[in-house]
Amino acid sequence: MKVSTPPIKPQGIKTKLVPWIGRLVDRELAGRWIEPFMGTGVVGFNLAQEGARLADKGEAHYYKIRDRFNQDHQPLDFLFLNRAGFNGMIRFNRQGDFNVPFCRKPGRFAPAYITKIVNQVSHVARRLQTGDFIFTCQGFEETIRAGGAEDMIYCDPPYLGRHTDYYNGWDGQLEKALFKALSRAPGKFILSTWHHNDYRENEYINSLWSQFNVLTRAHFYHVGASEANRRPMVEALITNCDSAFYARDERQDQGPLLERHRASGA
Repeated sequence: MKVSTPPIKPQGIKTKLVPWIGRLVDRELAGRWIEPFMGTGVVGFNLAQEGARLADKGEAHYYKIRDRFNQDHQPLDFLFLNRAGFNGMIRFNRQGDFNVPFCRKPGRFAPAYITKIVNQVSHVARRLQTGDFIFTCQGFEETIRAGGAEDMIYCDPPYLGRHTDYYNGWDGQLEKALFKALSRAPGKFILSTWHHNDYRENEYINSLWSQFNVLTRAHFYHVGASEANRRPMVEALITNCDSAFYARDERQDQGPLLERHRASGA
């Protein structure tokens, strides 16, 4: 039996006794693992059951956590729901409740997938520790006004005309307010939005944003319930950065941009 050693390693640690103790433990243990004198935890961390409740209880456990999150709004519950919900969607109804259904994909929480999530969380944790980040809960207009001439502002608002019937939806009035705020910003900005799909175009590209540089690229979303409903969309980056800036970026990229619209709209 391979024994994983915990980071704390004092005198009396039971590492070498784990295989011996393990032979006494029913590997199909249905109850809890309880340690009144845990110490380093080397025994429990190696012998306790994995506790894969999602695999055992499926939808019932998912909806129990969803109800708990909608009441208490705990961040770890949100992380679980985001990874166990349908297609990783984040959606709230008009009452502000998370309402994404359960994902029935087999092996949703395979060990490799769990490791991937842990690594992602660890990466963000390291960035937060080493970077100079400030998080503020305020309106986007106030945040944009705080930018200076040397700053870069990146905006990724909800896409206008798509999924706007949910909580805190984005509408034309807010799009125009964002346009005014970015137009007045002293520094540079980049805005992500959608340009068009197979059925229609984003009317605000021409009515508002065409005075800036508009770069486009096709992007495929995997949100539709069936593959037939999963179609590519042409994304747009709206920016007041000069041509040298994005020309350099295009040369470094792996694929060409589909279109480039100058400020004249041509």
